Amino acid sequence: MLKKTIASAIAVLAAFQLQAQVNTAPGIDHSYKPMILKLDDKGQKFIRLITWHQIWLSHTENNPGTLDINGKVQSNTNDIGIRRSRFLVQAQVSPRFMIVSHWGINNQSFTNGGSAGTLGTGASATGQGGKRPQLYIHDAWTEYAVKPGKLHLGAGLHYWNGVSRLSSQSTLTFMTMDAPIFNWYNIEATDQFARQLGVYAKGQLGKLDYRISLNKPFAFGIAQSAVTSAVATNVLNENWATAGYLNYMFFDKETNVLPYFTGTYFGAKKVFNIGAGWYTQKGATASRKSPTDSVQLHNQSNLGVDVFLDMPIKKSKGTAISVYSVFYRSNYGPNYIRNLGILNLHAGAQTTTANAETSWAGGGNLQPTIGTGSIWYTQVGYLLPKLKNGTAFMPYATFTYKKFDRIGKASGQYDLGLNYLINNHNAKITLQYSSRPVYKTVNNDPVRNGSKGEFILQTQIFL
Repeated sequence: MLKKTIASAIAVLAAFQLQAQVNTAPGIDHSYKPMILKLDDKGQKFIRLITWHQIWLSHTENNPGTLDINGKVQSNTNDIGIRRSRFLVQAQVSPRFMIVSHWGINNQSFTNGGSAGTLGTGASATGQGGKRPQLYIHDAWTEYAVKPGKLHLGAGLHYWNGVSRLSSQSTLTFMTMDAPIFNWYNIEATDQFARQLGVYAKGQLGKLDYRISLNKPFAFGIAQSAVTSAVATNVLNENWATAGYLNYMFFDKETNVLPYFTGTYFGAKKVFNIGAGWYTQKGATASRKSPTDSVQLHNQSNLGVDVFLDMPIKKSKGTAISVYSVFYRSNYGPNYIRNLGILNLHAGAQTTTANAETSWAGGGNLQPTIGTGSIWYTQVGYLLPKLKNGTAFMPYATFTYKKFDRIGKASGQYDLGLNYLINNHNAKITLQYSSRPVYKTVNNDPVRNGSKGEFILQTQIFL
């Protein structure tokens, strides 16, 4: 099956290249005017509408012992799913006031993302069917320009995150297929898909871009009295959190009207930035060394330092380079760790047969993603010269180094990908292969047991 998948992927890319070579005529004009409704004659007051879809076709080498929806061991899974389907409205109702509303769905497959339902014995632990996913709010905030450009204050469910550039990354302009997920340090725990309720301040002072926020994280976890493990776990609390990110722009300045950092400009800008940020919440987790010991509360802290370079190489040929590197140091309490997997169909489904090999992380594509420890992540991409039909290819690679306290030994993993840019980020097709470490359980501890991989073909269009 894996060989067939690789062959199919190569065939798809070969078809793209053949089409580009055969079509020597000028490319089709894919440009368009943004969907903007003007509220005054000068265009200073307006409503802008944005919508997009990201569709994934995937072939996943499952973790050992993974069960399908009928309870049978399944070594590989082929699937199609909606990674994101979104709608965003930005309303500049006056030169000083702005409203942002953003809603949609994420991660709908044939078994999950939708309404409650009854599945086969293998996946019944999810308790979710695939149909009729519930739309939910991603962003809902208002903003007032105290000193336009220099100081803006806002409040609501917002995405003005701290720690790193990647923590406020635009999901429309990834250079890679997607984010590595650990960049969203609270993902679906005390946040709502990387958003929290709070107040923020943002602006630019010369070449220094800043954002700081005070948030009330969502209630998530168990009661402190219910803690029984020496491994830290999220507990219910009412403590506020602080976050911030400072970013110095050495070359071209980037806009910060919206919080979404651009992944790559395809050489349209010359950008070199260095940034650093943080996130803290008091008493976010707790642990208990033994049943007779008292519960110990732990503060959560996430620190990040990063560098971003995105610039043209030869403007006459349209080539460009994009490099991003970030180092995270996180502390959620002793041995805290979360195993996550995107569009995972088999999170709770593993065989219980005696002596059968299973995965410490869980079924499907789950892997250690977030926890107390250190992560270093780097991505590099190169935009090749435009073809005669106006399209272009952009190959890229990433490397991730993880060292979690719970696991002890460090691990490395990588992604290899290729973007086929029909109209830059507005219309593109991306093929990516991702590796991940696999762990087995020995005396209740995780021990490295090789690697697994995943092929994903994504189509993206946004208006």
